[in-house]
Amino acid sequence: MIAPSDGKPMLEGVRIVDMTSVVFGPYATQILADHGAEVIKIEPPTGDVYRHSAKPAATRGMAPGFIALNRGKRSLVLDLKQEADAARLREMLGEADIFIHNVRAEAIARLGFDYGAVSALNRDIIYVHCVGFGSDGPYAGLQAYDDVIQAATGTTSLLPRVDGDPRPRYFPSLIADKVAGLHAGYATLAAIVHRLRTGEGQHVEVPMFESFASFMLKEHLDAKTFDPPNGDAAYARQIDPDRQPFETSDGWISIVPYVPQHFPMVVGLLGDPEMAREERFQDVRGILKAGSELYRRIGELTKAKSTQECIAILREANIPCMPAVDLDDVIDDKHLRASGFFQRSEHPSEGQLFQMRDPVRYGGWEAGEPGHAPLLGEANEDEKPH
Repeated sequence: MIAPSDGKPMLEGVRIVDMTSVVFGPYATQILADHGAEVIKIEPPTGDVYRHSAKPAATRGMAPGFIALNRGKRSLVLDLKQEADAARLREMLGEADIFIHNVRAEAIARLGFDYGAVSALNRDIIYVHCVGFGSDGPYAGLQAYDDVIQAATGTTSLLPRVDGDPRPRYFPSLIADKVAGLHAGYATLAAIVHRLRTGEGQHVEVPMFESFASFMLKEHLDAKTFDPPNGDAAYARQIDPDRQPFETSDGWISIVPYVPQHFPMVVGLLGDPEMAREERFQDVRGILKAGSELYRRIGELTKAKSTQECIAILREANIPCMPAVDLDDVIDDKHLRASGFFQRSEHPSEGQLFQMRDPVRYGGWEAGEPGHAPLLGEANEDEKPH
């Protein structure tokens, strides 16, 4: 029988010493902080470089991306080349449940905080190392950023497959960093469960390259899955140049006729019932063979209707569709507003701002308002004698 909830955050009592920077590690620890873990962010005197990634509202070093990834944490500035600060970190690690960092192996060893040294201080600690490339391959120890990982995983070759422009291009998102951060988050939680079951801490390595390769190749390894392969890599549906948002009389719309029979149905609903009734579309193979032709016809038909007219017709028939909106307009989305996804809060230094709540909802615990992102060295001020 399940005991009733005590109302406390699910990770309350978990203490994390976080020496990560930029996006990969901070995203993982932001999720853990949202779930109630105490996260102490260790920063060098110059601060996390991502503090300066965009224009702040009021205070230097409080870029919006930094705020999004570091809410609910405390910032403690330590210069680990100074023995007093190194001793302070050793003291903290002796009491921590988790130590997570993204310092390269050679550098962290020189500082005296490799796994052997830290586990000697605290044998039960969970030591999470966020690396660019796994330690058992020839790229081990190389620096990695999102662009590098997109290039190395073949991700930059996807848009050329779609539009015929041979130039490799990045997706305009820190997608590799964020995916790796999610892997680091679940890996940390799995290690916590393992420790609860066995009493053992452990070393956990989370490589960005392997994490993102796994993510991208779930569908895009495709024919290379087989030995010998029966075709080329890349999931054909995702690289079809005709499978794009469709223009309407007043905007753009995304339409997903995912079930083969929906392709001719959409054509008929939007105004060409004769084509929809053609004999070749009575067979799934015929529909799939004409996929690009059907996409093009849908694109011709949507131009004669407004976005809302298309949505009304398609939703009546249970065809998935949404308007293709501008990034600037997402903050005004009626569903996200109604669900409380965007939460207005008052930051102590930056004033009014919007934060995005954790998207997962739990039946046994209701998350409160997200915490604030810290100014550089806020926790140092807390430790000063009063």
